[in-house]
Amino acid sequence: MENEVKQQEQIKPPQDFQALIAGFFPTTKYFDSRFDLLQVQIDESRRNQEQIKDQLKDFKGDTNKRFERATDQLKDFKNDTDKRFERATDQLKDFKDDNDKRFEQVDYRFQRLEDKIDNLIERIDVKVDGGLKENRNLTVRLFTFALSFSLVAVIGMFGKLFGLF
Repeated sequence: MENEVKQQEQIKPPQDFQALIAGFFPTTKYFDSRFDLLQVQIDESRRNQEQIKDQLKDFKGDTNKRFERATDQLKDFKNDTDKRFERATDQLKDFKDDNDKRFEQVDYRFQRLEDKIDNLIERIDVKVDGGLKENRNLTVRLFTFALSFSLVAVIGMFGKLFGLF
């Protein structure tokens, strides 16, 4: 046993040497404080991650609500637009019917005017034809009178020539 104690004493480094080594290497207290600081930082990181997750969930919820509102607004806009187009289509149908009626009225008026013009032309033709016949008759009468007058003048001339008058 004595031998063993001597051997252990020889193996043991001197205390000055131990102090020198201890100065270079940190103690367990140092590591404990460092691990405690790391644990606190890790805990804070986890809390921050949880807060960020909560904020992301809130952001996602807000974004979903906004998209739902936008979708609802687009649906309302589409419905309003569809209603306006339906009203416009109805108004165009009414406008078309009104225009068709007006065109029928205009066509009717033109037909009446055409009939009146035809009647006037017919009456003018009758009057012109009547006037032409009357003019022909008058022309024939005047020609007959002129011939008769000329004949009387020629007879009078012959009569004077032959001393009959």
